[in-house]
Amino acid sequence: MSTQSTKTEVGSYFISNYPPYSQWNEATLPEINSALASPPRLVHGEPTPLGLYLHIPFCRKRCKFCYFKVFTNVNADQIERYVSALSREIGLVSEQAIMKDRQFRFVYFGGGTPSFLSVKQLNSLMERLHQHVTWDGAEEVTFECEPGTLSEAKVQTLKEHGVTRLSLGVESFSDAILEENGRAHLSKEIFRAWEWIRNAAFPNVNIDLISGMVGETWDNWKENIRRTLELSPESVTIYQMELPFNTVYSKGLLESKSETPVADWQTKRDWVRYAFETFQENGYSISSAYTVIKDPSKVNFSYRDNLWQGSDLLATGIASFGHASGVHYQNVPDWDRYVGMILDEGRLPLGRAYRPTPLQCLIREMILQMKKGYLNVDYFRRKFDVNIVDKWKSQWEEYVSEGMVTMPLDSEGNSQRIELTMDGLLRVDSLLPAFFEPEFRGVRYT
Repeated sequence: MSTQSTKTEVGSYFISNYPPYSQWNEATLPEINSALASPPRLVHGEPTPLGLYLHIPFCRKRCKFCYFKVFTNVNADQIERYVSALSREIGLVSEQAIMKDRQFRFVYFGGGTPSFLSVKQLNSLMERLHQHVTWDGAEEVTFECEPGTLSEAKVQTLKEHGVTRLSLGVESFSDAILEENGRAHLSKEIFRAWEWIRNAAFPNVNIDLISGMVGETWDNWKENIRRTLELSPESVTIYQMELPFNTVYSKGLLESKSETPVADWQTKRDWVRYAFETFQENGYSISSAYTVIKDPSKVNFSYRDNLWQGSDLLATGIASFGHASGVHYQNVPDWDRYVGMILDEGRLPLGRAYRPTPLQCLIREMILQMKKGYLNVDYFRRKFDVNIVDKWKSQWEEYVSEGMVTMPLDSEGNSQRIELTMDGLLRVDSLLPAFFEPEFRGVRYT
């Protein structure tokens, strides 16, 4: 994705890791098995922070822009078998030496749609999980929700089980746009769910929006922002619509060779700029290229910040991605194989892995932290013994000349901080591949 891209073409993607997932392979599985079976690495004498991700792959419908591993039209028996497998996987993970006596700093229930599970299924899952692990001391326990799957009882159940942050997938308040893009919920379900969430007094609620959904207009986008401000969530996450290869929209475009229906990049950036400026006018602060927060002392995004600083993440569930003692890994993406490996063979469902080099670990943290809008040069000097200003001097100079970043000088004439301008922040994902090693530029990301 070039910084000069205009149309939203098939193949555009959101960068969430490095090296690209397409480079991970089965041959490296012994490395992750060894990492999990060994005590955690120490950083300055302390174990690295530890997180837990749980993938719940069920949805009422598959959105036309979705590229995640999800299943629709499942029955209660299939859900029970998956929950049994996930619970057993957690048990297997808890027995690994990497767990030792470590506490989870953050826990994240993602999907799919975790809130697809019924109250009975949620209680069953939580009860089985707590036989093996606890998150009582976690800074943050996040649970993703689709508005139409919530009920008052379910919201209360989530709070009782220690969830501290709900992330509500609103995406848009326009029923026509929601229907066009394949969302399962309509706007009335958003407001109904919001009452239950507010009545339960959840400490932290995030609303997700998408800039550039098919059918979006300036008038409707402004209405989205107005309605979000009325709800006054603790944080708002805004993604720019992309077209990875494996979405319904992408497949249709490739087959028909028709013009993309998604807004061009400049329009999407203009919409996000408007949103950021409007939220700032109403007391919110920009926390990343995608996020605004109402009270920085209350919202810390433990999952994001720890992950972007190289924390361990034990990934559970079908096709989920993790990171342990310096090794990336992904679980198998096939349903029968995932369930069978756990329930029939009694082993972890590991599918592929990759051990990044020290340089790749540096690049990974640098490009992910750029999404926050700034880089602390001394952080990388202390952790990797590399001056990132000197190492990528020509690239930083290019981005300064293009108005993407600034590099203020200290009293000794050195740059200790790299800051993205608003223009740079709005197109940050297009800036990152320039820091990839040459062999990973232009390769398929997933």
